Amino acid sequence: MKILANDGISASGVNALEAAGFKVILDKVEQDNLIDFINEEQVVGVLVRSATTVRQNVVDSCPSLKLIGRGGVGMDNIDVAYAREKGLTVINTPGASSQSVAELVMGHLFAVSRFLYASYKNMETGEFAKLKKSYAKGVELRGKTIGIIGFGRIGQSLASYALGAGMKVVAIDQYTETATISLNIGGKNVDVQITPTDDLSSVIGDLDYISLHVPKQADGSAVIQMKEFEMMKKGVRIVNAARGGVINEADLKDAISKGIVAAAALDVFENEPNPDASLTSHESIACTPHIGAATVEAQDRIGTELADQIKAALG
Repeated sequence: MKILANDGISASGVNALEAAGFKVILDKVEQDNLIDFINEEQVVGVLVRSATTVRQNVVDSCPSLKLIGRGGVGMDNIDVAYAREKGLTVINTPGASSQSVAELVMGHLFAVSRFLYASYKNMETGEFAKLKKSYAKGVELRGKTIGIIGFGRIGQSLASYALGAGMKVVAIDQYTETATISLNIGGKNVDVQITPTDDLSSVIGDLDYISLHVPKQADGSAVIQMKEFEMMKKGVRIVNAARGGVINEADLKDAISKGIVAAAALDVFENEPNPDASLTSHESIACTPHIGAATVEAQDRIGTELADQIKAALG
């Protein structure tokens, strides 16, 4: 049986699948050619990340297809309910990249607090003394309050790092009840209980930092737009490593120009892979190219977990 890993899969995943008798195709097939390729090769399973979409037309046009897999958390690029209604197995790896994404967010939190994104780019000007003065008003994470919107696996992983950095964590989530965050402090395990609120507006004005970890909304609306920005504390710093569109990008730029948002960090964008150049060049926005799960460790876990699920479903 043939598995098309259209957006790639780790060597550990390939090895596990081949050992189980599957043929893994690593060719990158363009979206417009996906249906023809699946039919010509009689592919039974297609694996994607965020670059490839699997919509109803693929499901309807590919009778050999039995399984769709997403290497990661969000599955908004797959018509999940429709595929399952048609009898296909749809899988993902929700926990495999949680730590990697949380660590990237922590990197961004430090970056927007200490002007790292700007100073990296501007050091080549050679204006050392001028730059030192420009970046003299950094802030510390310790003692600050971070609001984590979406308190699933990634949000809870981020909470453990934020607590370790001395931050106060406020969780906002409609579905998660009390969560236990386990920390190791001085060799001792300490459990911290966090109970999320489902009312963002009641806490948003108290937050020094905000990090989003929610899927793209079904109606396409942004979770954070001007209404929410206007409720925020002046000088708030925001990170989005979830999905493009959960923050209204135009409103974000306006909120920065109005002095509401001191700085923002974006790993995801509304228009990928061609994000708005006014975002990527903005002096107050740190940008990375959707690399939240892009660690060796996470990709190994994703590949292995996909292989295990494929073997269970099709083996």
